[in-house]
Amino acid sequence: MRAARTVPEFETGSNLVRQVVASGTLHMRTHVDVDNQLGLRNLHEVLKIRGHFRDLVTIEIVAFPQSGILRSPGTAELLDEAIAQGADLVGGLDPVGIDGDLDAHLDAIFAIASRRGVGVDIHLHDGGDAGLAQILEIARRTEATGLQGKVAVSHAFALGSVSTDSVTRAAETLARAGVAIMSHGPGGATIPPLKLLREHGVEVFGGSDNIRDAWSPFGNGDMLERAMLIGYRANFRHDDELALAFDMVTTAGARVLGLSDYGFKVGGPADFVTVEATTLAEAVATRKRRSLVVKSGCIVAKDGVLL
Repeated sequence: MRAARTVPEFETGSNLVRQVVASGTLHMRTHVDVDNQLGLRNLHEVLKIRGHFRDLVTIEIVAFPQSGILRSPGTAELLDEAIAQGADLVGGLDPVGIDGDLDAHLDAIFAIASRRGVGVDIHLHDGGDAGLAQILEIARRTEATGLQGKVAVSHAFALGSVSTDSVTRAAETLARAGVAIMSHGPGGATIPPLKLLREHGVEVFGGSDNIRDAWSPFGNGDMLERAMLIGYRANFRHDDELALAFDMVTTAGARVLGLSDYGFKVGGPADFVTVEATTLAEAVATRKRRSLVVKSGCIVAKDGVLL
């Protein structure tokens, strides 16, 4: 989810958390807008929500420069302070498309990440060779700063708008640098070649992007539905392909979030979701209402309703 451009009401954010938990989402990464107009007000509200629901869901917060960094003077300092006050990662947004300066934008982000010892989540919408060049530079800086496994590029539309040879070389670079790629199965933009990236060792995972906010009226935080949408946009038709879409919104996402105890296993935290389906492919294709959502061994939602 992404916080609204105005200070979010506690109840609005709380309702969103209840909604996503009822669908079986027990771990979240949310992007909170930070700029020289909003300051850290949105962060403070989301921190309250995180604290209130800490026993029900984990919420990882990205301090996100929605207005740019260079275009919004003082934002770099605010991003740094956001990390000091409880945000978990520093975000970035279209270094060239928004700020018009690749190096200056990335200098600010990676300096904060290195100084604070946190990860990076950059939203990159720029397409074509220009977008690809930014992705490759992000990978280079990830290796140079020792942040392998702690950097994600969300959307990465450029990977779906360049030649197969170009994206294959980029995939090898991304895998070596440990840079993950997030796709939400966009409806109006190119989608990265998910199977090709995964085959070359890139960590590919899925997310909701926006949830009924100022950017889009769609999205509900339902990861099973998101797996279906990713599969639909990627033209996945076979069981193994639907399994990849499911993995993107479950196990792969858990790896990106660093959830070492994730999964249904002996000695695990007893967090699981039940769906009425005979196969995994059927579960993705039909995305039926979750019959049970269990957190730490306790039933917290039943038939799509939070208890």
